[in-house]
Amino acid sequence: MNVRKRSKDDGCCSINFLKYVLFIFNFVFLVAGIIVLGIGIWTVVDKHQYVSLLSTSTYESIAYLLIAAGVIVLLVSTVGCVGVFREDRRALLIYTFMLLLIFLMEAVAGILAYVYEEQIHTELQANLNATFLNSYKFDMERTEDIDSLQRQHKCCGALDAEDWIYSKWLKSNKKLNNTVPDSCCKTESVGCGVRNHPSNIHNVSCLRKLEHLIKEHLVILGAVGLGVCLVQVFGLMLSCCLYVKLKDYEQNYY
Repeated sequence: MNVRKRSKDDGCCSINFLKYVLFIFNFVFLVAGIIVLGIGIWTVVDKHQYVSLLSTSTYESIAYLLIAAGVIVLLVSTVGCVGVFREDRRALLIYTFMLLLIFLMEAVAGILAYVYEEQIHTELQANLNATFLNSYKFDMERTEDIDSLQRQHKCCGALDAEDWIYSKWLKSNKKLNNTVPDSCCKTESVGCGVRNHPSNIHNVSCLRKLEHLIKEHLVILGAVGLGVCLVQVFGLMLSCCLYVKLKDYEQNYY
């Protein structure tokens, strides 16, 4: 009795069907990876301006984790295409494990972003004022960031403009007439920080401004990390199904 060999098109989830769907997924996966990489680079280039004022490296780590995930996606999508096109089970296995790795990286980045969003207020409240008072004019990177924060976001002092009276900067410069840095002034000029009256300076807490700035971006990082990692679930399912189908096909028909 002759038994008809099943073709790769047999069944509702045939090998050829899974190949086409996985090709489509791989394109979506590549686009998602480019987005993740772009968001990570944007964060490092444009949103890391005040990172020196933070007491932990969590914010930096989230961005670099997304960049690493994005770079790996660019490489893995190539492996996926080769594996699907050649019906190479080894390449598919590597592709599946790399998908899992990327999934975990993006999930960790997304969860970290949302957890840190809840912790950032406590961190800034505990450390930002000390950073302002002890680092201004003694740590040049932080000095530049403090001045930039006060200028661009129209604020003065971590908690209040009066905080500057207790700064190491003023205590070590008794001859200095300033009561606040010139970057606090509404109209900045050399020596304008002599008067700390609200008519002359921005009387807004820099802690609130920085907190809002970081929280706003953490929401984006969290959404990108968790949103894109969910896409990987479909890829994992498809690659596993194709791997099993190819294994079954090879065992039965070769």
